[in-house]
Amino acid sequence: MPVIRFTDQRELPVANIFCIGRNYAAHAAELGNQVEPEPVVFLKPTSALLYEGTPIPLPPHAQEVHYEGELVLVVGQGGKHIPRATALQHIAGYGLGLDLTARDLQSRAKEKGLPWSVAKGFDGSACVSAFLPAAALPEPGEVQFWLDLNGQRRQNGDARLMIYELPFIIEYLSSRFSLQAGDLIYTGTPAGVGALQSGDVLEMGLADLLRARFTVA
Repeated sequence: MPVIRFTDQRELPVANIFCIGRNYAAHAAELGNQVEPEPVVFLKPTSALLYEGTPIPLPPHAQEVHYEGELVLVVGQGGKHIPRATALQHIAGYGLGLDLTARDLQSRAKEKGLPWSVAKGFDGSACVSAFLPAAALPEPGEVQFWLDLNGQRRQNGDARLMIYELPFIIEYLSSRFSLQAGDLIYTGTPAGVGALQSGDVLEMGLADLLRARFTVA
């Protein structure tokens, strides 16, 4: 069973991987997507997980794979119909992740109104860092993060600019699914996504508290 690791050396088995799409208006605009009245939710299989330190394999069935840097939550206490007021009490930690997307496959699927699973759920498409314990980030709704590609700043994320704030995401997901301890929640990507090539190096930072580095095989 896959696990996530905390910076204090604890581990937690991973249950489900939830992803929120179109949660930053500028990113939706750069892809020509409209912002929906409810969160766009999709899932990745746990086989998609790739840990920092393992090279990212580009899938042979895709021609254009994009990086999407994101703030990732890990659920520590599951529940159903979790109220927004207590939602963050259910979060055990915060990390950094890459939601890798086979953009050419996703575009074709969207044109035909088909699911995105092949474009979003391939092996290695859910890259993840170590996780900070929740107590280390007392104001997650105000946190900033960034992504550099080959030493050039490409993405700047600010949780205050999310269309759906973190407590709402938890409330919403728990109204549609039973959340479990170990669920990962990818909270959406800011503008600045782009294609990956073999040999690329991606570096990410979460405030001044966490760093992550991924390389493309």
